[in-house]
Amino acid sequence: MKIEEVKSTVKTQRISSHSHVKGLGLDESGDPIQIASGLVGQADARQAAGIVVDMIKTRKMAGRAVLVAGPPGTGKTAIALAIAHELGNKVPFCPMVGSEVYSSEIKKTEVLMENFRRAIGLRIKETKEVYEGEVTEMTPVETDSTAGGYSKTVSHVIVGLKTAKGTKQLKLDPTIYESLQKEKVETGDVIYIEANSGAVKRQGRSDSYATEYDLEAEEYVPLPKGEVHKKKEVIQDVTLHDLDAANAQPKGGQDILSMMGQLMKTKKTEITDKLRKEINKVVNKYIDQGIAELVPGVLFIDEVHMLDLETFTYLHKALESTIAPIVIFATNRGHCVVRGTDDIIAPHGIPMDLLDRLLIIRTLPYNREEMESILKLRAQTEGHSIEPDALHYLAEVGTSTTLRYAIQLLIPSSQNAKMNGHNSILRVDIEETTSLFMHAKESCKILRKCADKFMK
Repeated sequence: MKIEEVKSTVKTQRISSHSHVKGLGLDESGDPIQIASGLVGQADARQAAGIVVDMIKTRKMAGRAVLVAGPPGTGKTAIALAIAHELGNKVPFCPMVGSEVYSSEIKKTEVLMENFRRAIGLRIKETKEVYEGEVTEMTPVETDSTAGGYSKTVSHVIVGLKTAKGTKQLKLDPTIYESLQKEKVETGDVIYIEANSGAVKRQGRSDSYATEYDLEAEEYVPLPKGEVHKKKEVIQDVTLHDLDAANAQPKGGQDILSMMGQLMKTKKTEITDKLRKEINKVVNKYIDQGIAELVPGVLFIDEVHMLDLETFTYLHKALESTIAPIVIFATNRGHCVVRGTDDIIAPHGIPMDLLDRLLIIRTLPYNREEMESILKLRAQTEGHSIEPDALHYLAEVGTSTTLRYAIQLLIPSSQNAKMNGHNSILRVDIEETTSLFMHAKESCKILRKCADKFMK
């Protein structure tokens, strides 16, 4: 008799390179804990990143830039993502790679400015007058149509709303009746109607009807407290790019020609500088009136050495503007030629005038103990069971080659262990895997040795 375990149908989350990173792993005084929040070592870099986070939260960092520099595989992207975790989802975080600016559809500077605007949030606070409650009645009142004949039109609709504190009967416009029909509102639903715009939102079915059916796909909500007519503060978070995109869309007519024109338009619409200035004026007006507040977010540009001289020059202008985010660059290059030039060699491939205005955070290569801790974390995240001596050996492999290669060996070694009938990864499984998959340094040696057998 075969007995199989029933596996859960819950969707498993995909594991990425930095799934284990949950924050910077600092204590209350801002000092780094050796192993915390998915980060290991890099004490100085994490402490510096913690200070950057504090400056961003107190809004003293807008228009400034930070460079995270270090050899490949030293946790630069991990630190940037940890900063994003520390800031939370209320602060915009826009990641991009330097090579993204090279598009055949729009200009390089436009791609850069688009991402700059994505990294700046606007928190709009509105106090709206609303009528909220459970629908007790909904009666459309009909009159004879002005067109004549026997047809009838809805002149108004009577809606009764009930809350825990009282009831109210409202006489509403026929256009609101159309909105009620679109939202599929019926007696017993909890709704709210905005007094200014007449917008209707169905929140769900009143929980007093929860026992109406044995099985139902409805969402039940409690009966609203307070009066039916109340003032409600609505907070909406948008980015400046959202405002740009919303205003850049051409509002075409309903005729065939304009509809065809919209279909034939290219996907990307370049937003003009004039439009952005107009939006900035409106945003500044809202800020002065206290309706909105600006939330400078973070623009993370990885592989910054891929930008060329034009984009670096444009970055100067963008960083000096009154509405600018915090920019974090990351690179693994040493002295190299600045892209877009033939003879300008600069540290990290960044022109000296821009490099001069950056705060630089340095990341260092990991030692064997730190590599072992990282590999243990990755094994736990990916759900692998690994023996201590196998972990020790894998850390040695990482020290002689690279950390990335050692992490890449985890999954094939786990598969190898299953094929060999082992419950957890043993040293022999890793040794067998290393004999099958070579690392970059070994591949380079073979290429040098057998150069004549490969095509030039």
